Amino acid sequence: MNQIIRIGMDTSKHIFQLHGVDAAERPVLRRKLRRNQVLAFFAKLPPTVIGMEACGAAHYWARELRKLGHEVKLMAPQHVKAYVKRNKNDGRDAEGLCEAMSRPTMQFVPVKTEEQQAALMLAGVRQQLIARRTQLSNAIRGYAAEFGLTTAKGLDKIEPLLARIAQDETVPEIARELFAFQGRDYARLQIELKAIEARLTAWHRANATSQRLAQIPGVGPIGATALVMKAPDPRLFPSGRHFAAWIGLTPKDHSTAGKTRLGKITRAGDEMLRSVLVAGATAVIQQARQGRGRASPWLLALLKRKSPKHAAVALANKIARIAWKLMTTGESYDGARMPSASAFAA
Repeated sequence: MNQIIRIGMDTSKHIFQLHGVDAAERPVLRRKLRRNQVLAFFAKLPPTVIGMEACGAAHYWARELRKLGHEVKLMAPQHVKAYVKRNKNDGRDAEGLCEAMSRPTMQFVPVKTEEQQAALMLAGVRQQLIARRTQLSNAIRGYAAEFGLTTAKGLDKIEPLLARIAQDETVPEIARELFAFQGRDYARLQIELKAIEARLTAWHRANATSQRLAQIPGVGPIGATALVMKAPDPRLFPSGRHFAAWIGLTPKDHSTAGKTRLGKITRAGDEMLRSVLVAGATAVIQQARQGRGRASPWLLALLKRKSPKHAAVALANKIARIAWKLMTTGESYDGARMPSASAFAA
């Protein structure tokens, strides 16, 4: 077999498809492996460059293949799609990966360590618990409304509602038993969520970068940890604008024939990180509209021209750029450099 310089590997649960080329870009390897054959095959192969889609267990396989001396490059699936020919199958997926990784302008995803993936799991479990709590609280409210029992909005109203249902004898006994069952499930979720948030807070306090990011107005411990966990190597982005674009906070570009047409934000990247930044920006805007806090002249001028929702997205974009600057330079946020709202009003 000729010397293989590059291998594209399409992964799945059980079957792995390989496509390798030599220095003349001729296909010299087309092979299908089962999961338990992958490491043994690459252990016998001279060190080469291997490309995979950044999905599922790709980071695990990248770490294992690096231990065998190979260089592993991970690519976003949407970047590989353009190189996959028609009549998609595993073989053409592997061929597309092999071709995509050879492009000089291709952007690669950094391989995460086990510690980084564990931290991301912590944030993911928190999101799952919040979603389950929201689902359960909505179900309790909906069932209670069927018996004419309603309450104001807010999670703090759920437990008083359950206590009122338990004492209301007009509610059928079987319904009260089921409400009690849901109440126990809700209480358990609350305890588990507090435990996860305590672990997340401890992680935040132990990470110097996360603490520095939390100094930015609109970024709390949750947003700071999300930024550090989701972007372990911010220096891969040439500028803060590229970082904001990666999160999906820049407008879509539909320009042609020299005419610039900008649309809504792309909503690319991580939805959780984007939503946390927008929520933090919304809180800053609420403070500014009430005359509290230390709003920047830029934000006050923006609120005169745009709706609060549009301003929140624009402010989230600016927060992302500031966060990128702090992460890449190691500096701390300096609020003294921001002119006060009172100075702007004067």
